[in-house]
Amino acid sequence: MAVPARTCGASWPGPVRTVRPWPGRGPRPCPDPRGPASGPARLLFLLLPPLLLLPLLTAPGASAYSFPQQHTMQHWARRLEQEIDGVMRIFGGVQQLREIYKDNRNLFEVQENEPQKLVEKVAGDIESLLDRKVQALKRLADAAENFQKAHRWQDNIKEEDIMYYDAKADAELDDPESEDMERGSKTSALRLDFIEDPNFKNKVNYSYTAVQIPTDIYKGSTVILNELNWTEALENVFIENRRQDPTLLWQVFGSATGVTRYYPATPWRAPKKIDLYDVRRRPWYIQGASSPKDMVIIVDVSGSVSGLTLKLMKTSVCEMLDTLSDDDYVNVASFNEKAQPVSCFTHLVQANVRNKKVFKEAVQGMVAKGTTGYKAGFEYAFDQLQNSNITRANCNKMIMMFTDGGEDRVQDVFEKYNWPNRTVRVFTFSVGQHNYDVTPLQWMACTNKGYYFEIPSIGAIRINTQEYLDVLGRPMVLAGKDAKQVQWTNVYEDALGLGLVVTGTLPVFNLTQDGPGEKKNQLILGVMGIDVALNDIKRLTPNYTLGANGYVFAIDLNGYVLLHPNLKPQTTNFREPVTLDFLDAELEDENKEEIRRSMIDGDKGHKQIRTLVKSLDERYIDEVIRNYTWVPIRSTNYSLGLVLPPYSTYYLQANLSDQILQVKYFEFLLPSSFESEGHVFIAPREYCKDLNASDNNTEFLKNFIELMEKVTPDSKQCNNFLLHNLILDTGITQQLVERVWRDQDLNTYSLLAVFAATDGGITRVFPNKAAEDWTENPEPFNASFYRRSLDNHGYIFKPPHQDSLLRPLELENDTVGVLVSTAVELSLGRRTLRPAVVGVKLDLEAWAEKFKVLASNRTHQDQPQKQCGPSSHCEMDCEVNNEDLLCVLIDDGGFLVLSNQNHQWDQVGRFFSEVDANLMLALYNNSFYTRKESYDYQAACAPQPPGNLGAAPRGVFVPTIADFLNLAWWTSAAAWSLFQQLLYGLIYHSWFQADPAEAEGSPETRESSCVMKQTQYYFGSVNASYNAIIDCGNCSRLFHAQRLTNTNLLFVVAEKPLCSQCEAGRLLQKETHSDGPEQCELVQRPRYRRGPHICFDYNATEDTSDCGRGASFPPSLGVLVSLQLLLLLGLPPRPQPQVHSFAASRHL
Repeated sequence: MAVPARTCGASWPGPVRTVRPWPGRGPRPCPDPRGPASGPARLLFLLLPPLLLLPLLTAPGASAYSFPQQHTMQHWARRLEQEIDGVMRIFGGVQQLREIYKDNRNLFEVQENEPQKLVEKVAGDIESLLDRKVQALKRLADAAENFQKAHRWQDNIKEEDIMYYDAKADAELDDPESEDMERGSKTSALRLDFIEDPNFKNKVNYSYTAVQIPTDIYKGSTVILNELNWTEALENVFIENRRQDPTLLWQVFGSATGVTRYYPATPWRAPKKIDLYDVRRRPWYIQGASSPKDMVIIVDVSGSVSGLTLKLMKTSVCEMLDTLSDDDYVNVASFNEKAQPVSCFTHLVQANVRNKKVFKEAVQGMVAKGTTGYKAGFEYAFDQLQNSNITRANCNKMIMMFTDGGEDRVQDVFEKYNWPNRTVRVFTFSVGQHNYDVTPLQWMACTNKGYYFEIPSIGAIRINTQEYLDVLGRPMVLAGKDAKQVQWTNVYEDALGLGLVVTGTLPVFNLTQDGPGEKKNQLILGVMGIDVALNDIKRLTPNYTLGANGYVFAIDLNGYVLLHPNLKPQTTNFREPVTLDFLDAELEDENKEEIRRSMIDGDKGHKQIRTLVKSLDERYIDEVIRNYTWVPIRSTNYSLGLVLPPYSTYYLQANLSDQILQVKYFEFLLPSSFESEGHVFIAPREYCKDLNASDNNTEFLKNFIELMEKVTPDSKQCNNFLLHNLILDTGITQQLVERVWRDQDLNTYSLLAVFAATDGGITRVFPNKAAEDWTENPEPFNASFYRRSLDNHGYIFKPPHQDSLLRPLELENDTVGVLVSTAVELSLGRRTLRPAVVGVKLDLEAWAEKFKVLASNRTHQDQPQKQCGPSSHCEMDCEVNNEDLLCVLIDDGGFLVLSNQNHQWDQVGRFFSEVDANLMLALYNNSFYTRKESYDYQAACAPQPPGNLGAAPRGVFVPTIADFLNLAWWTSAAAWSLFQQLLYGLIYHSWFQADPAEAEGSPETRESSCVMKQTQYYFGSVNASYNAIIDCGNCSRLFHAQRLTNTNLLFVVAEKPLCSQCEAGRLLQKETHSDGPEQCELVQRPRYRRGPHICFDYNATEDTSDCGRGASFPPSLGVLVSLQLLLLLGLPPRPQPQVHSFAASRHL
C-alpha cells in the first residue's frame, strides 16, 4: 500500500517517516520532527555510520526520486577526479616537461642554497654597508662639536648677515600670505639650481646644504641666527663624506633649537597646509637625543581647572605622547582628591602607536571636578615607577605633572619615594592663564632634577612639551665618549620622499665651558643622522635563487621587521615610525615566537617548522614546511633571518655558453613567434642596468628585445644569472609547445588555454589569443597560482577573483575560465626541486555542463537521461534534478568553483557563504573548514568626512569680553605666543585637535592608516566522505561532502533549501575595518622585547640648578594691547621671540 502524501510537520502515528509530494517530481523525504533537532539527539545523528544513515535518506514506501546514497556520490567524486587527472596528464605536460629538463641537462647546473652560509654572508654585507655610514656619522659629529666650540656667540647678529638656502623659501615666495612675504624677509637667501637624482627620488644640489626651520620658530631670533652661522661649516664635511662614499643618502643635522641642516640641498616638500615639521619630534631625533624613558603623566582635573585650561592640558598630553618612541614606557593618570588611570592601562605600557592612540582617546574624556590633591597624584606616579613586575624601559624615570597651580609642595611624598637619590625626575607644567603662585611648582621640579615649564596658550604647547629632552640629555653629554654610540632606528617614512628608511643616529654634545676652570656645558647640541634606504639593504639579499616562497627578513630589538616581503605599508604618517611586528607580518604560532625571541637575544639558530602561510592574494591559507635560519647583524640592534621551503634547497643555474643556442632560444621571445609557439610574458626583473622598466609587459618585452640587440647575455652591465635562466626557460617551454600542446585540440576538452610558468621568469600561454584574457602577474614569484602550486601537491584550482561588491561575471565569448595548476617536481640524482608550474584554463560554462554530467547517472554526455516513473525508484542526480539538488565544487578557501545551478555560474569565485550561507555554515560547523583570523596593520582607509561641515570656521581664537577685562590674560603672554596662538588656530581644525596628516602630510595623501581584520578559511581535519543534516525543523536539509583526491576541491551535494526561515548567521570572509585586538588585554601579555643596550640617566657631576624659572619677559601692557589688536585685524607685526632659559644658555 502506498504511503499517502502529507505536509511536513503533520503528526503521524508510530516511527515511520513519511514524505510530501514535490510538484512534478513525486515525493521527497521529509525531516523527522522527532529526529536529531538538537542536543544529544542531533549529535547522535551526526555520529551515525554512513550505512546506518542511509535508511534515513529515503522514506519507506516512497517512490520516484530520493536523495542519492553515499556510494553513488562517492562514484561521482571518482569520476570527477579521473576527468581532472586525465585532462592534466594530457595537457599539463608535467611528465613531458620533466623529460625536457633531463634532455637539456647539459644546459644547466644544480646549485645548492646553504642557509647558514647565505644568511651569514648577507648579514656581513649589511654590516659593511652600515659601517660605512657609521664612519661618516662620526666624522660629522666630531666636526660639529669642534665647529660649535670654536664659534663666537654674536648678540647683535642680523638676518642679513647670514647666507643660506632656505628649503621652504620657494614655497613661501609662491605664497603671498607667507610670513616672509608679509613682513619682508631680510635674510640673504640663496637661490639654487637642481638636477634630478634617481637615488634620492628628488631634485638635488650637491654643492650646498639646505636649511629647514619650523614654522612656529622665528627664524630671525638671535639663537637661530647663531645656529645657522656655526652649522654652515658642516657643508664641507657633508661634501667630503659623499666624496668618500658616493652611496650616502641624506646627511642631516637636527639641532636642539629646531633647525635642520641637510645635504644635499633640495626644496622642502611643502604640505597642503602650514608646515608643522619639527626635527625634534622625528623618531630618529628622539631616539638619538636621550636614553629610553619610563614616564608617568599626571593631569590635574580638579574643579579649578577651567574648560579652556583643561583643553590645553588634553592637547599638551597628546603632544607629550608624541615625543615617546617604542623604546619608552608610559602611563597617564588624572587626579583630584584621588588618582586614577585615564585608560584601561593599570601599569606602564610600551609607547607604541596603538597604545598611544588609546591614551589620546581616553584623555579626551577627562572631566574637571573636586579639589586638587597633589599627594594623590604623585603617590600614584611613584607607585607606577616602582612596579618591578612588569616590562619597562628601566632607564630614565620621570613624572610629568600638568596643573593650573596649587600651594602644596608635597615634600613628604618626595622624601618618602625619591630622596636622597632623586632617581625620578619631576617636570611640572603650569597650564593656562592664571595668577596663582607658581613657586611650589618650580620647587618641585628644581628639587627633583627636573624642569618647570609654562603653557599659557596653545602656541606654547609643542615647544614646551619637547624641551624636557634637553634635561634628559645632560647625563649623555657628561658621559662624553662613552655615550657616543651609534644607534639604528626603526623603519620610518623619509620626509623628503626617499621612502622607507632606517637612520643611524649619533648625539652631538656642547663641549664649551662656562669659563676657565669651570664645569663644562651639559647641553646636547642636537643629533646627527644618516639615512639608509630599505631598498639599498634589500639589494644585498638574494633575489631569485631562493625561489618564489623563500625570503630574507630582519628584525630589531622590539621584534619589528626591518626587512620582510610583507612589509608593505599602504600609507605612512610622518609623525610615527612604521612598526610591524614579525608575528604580525606572518601568521603567529609558538615556533615563530621562539624564533623571534632568539633573534632579539642576538642568538644564532636554525629550526624547521610546520606553519600556516597566507597566499599572496590573501584569500587562502596553506599549511607548509619552512626552514628558518638566523644570525645577528654585528654592530647593530638587528638580526637577520632566512626562510626556505624544502623544495628550494636547490635551484637551476643556466649554462648557455653556446651562443648559437642563445640566439635560437631568444627568437622564441620575439612576438613574431607567438602565433605558433604561444604568447610569452617575461617577468619584469632588473636584467640589465639600462633596461627601461614598464608596467605594461608588452612594452617591457619590447624594451628588453631592443636592449638585447645591443648587448649580449654575458655583458657586464647585465645580470648574467637572470638572463641565462630566462633564455633557457624560453627554450624549454617552447619544447613543451612542440611536444605536447601544438598537436592537441583544446576545444575537445573545453579548455581556453594551457600555460607554463618558470622560476626563470617565463610565463608561456598557448594559444596566443588566450593571452588577451590572461590576468595573472607576469612575475611568477608574484603570482598567487604559482606560489600556491609550489606549496601544495596535486592540482590547485583558482576561480576568477570576485568581490561581493562588484558585478557578477559576464559569461561572454567564453573568456571566463578557472585556472588549474600543478608544480613540476624534478629529481636529479638525490636533489629534488620544483623549477616550474604548468596548468590549464577551463572554460567555465562548458565545464559546468560537464560537471553536471559527471555527477549524474549518465556515463557520458551523449547518453539519454534516465527517466523515472511513479512505479520505479531513482536517486536524484546533479543533472536531472538540478531544480531540487544543489551540487557544487568549492575550493580550499571556500570559494565557489563550479555549480550545477545555471544561475550561480556568474557567482563563481565568490565566497560560498554569499551563495548559500546555510550550507557553508554547516560545512564549517562539521569541520570541513577551519577559520583563521588575523589583522592587517598596514591597511589604508578612506578619510572620515568631518562632522561639522556646515559650521562656521572655529580655527582662529577670538578673545571673549572676560578675556579683555582680565589683566592676567594680557600680561601673561608675549607677542610671539599670541602669534603662535593664531598660527596654530589656523592650522588646527579646532583649537585642540590637530590633523597631522593634513598639516604635515604630502598633498597626495588621501587615505589614512587603519587596521583591517582578515578572515581566511582552509580545509579542516575531515578527509573522508561525510553525510550530515542541516537541522532546521521542517526546513532541514541533507547534504554530502567529500574531498576530491589530489586537488584542493570539496565536492558537495545538498538538498536545495525548502524555505528561508532557518537562515543561520553568515560567515564573513572579506576584510572588515577593525580597531584590532583589544589593547587592554594585549598589554597584560606583552610580546618579548629588549631595549637598547646602553642607558645614560645619571651622572654625579650633573648641574641641576637650571630648572626653569618661568617667563623672564614682562611685556608692556600698551605694547601687548597694540600687538593683539594688530593680530586680530590681520596685520601681524614682526614678532619678537620669547627666549626661555634653555635657549639663552645654548651659546655659552
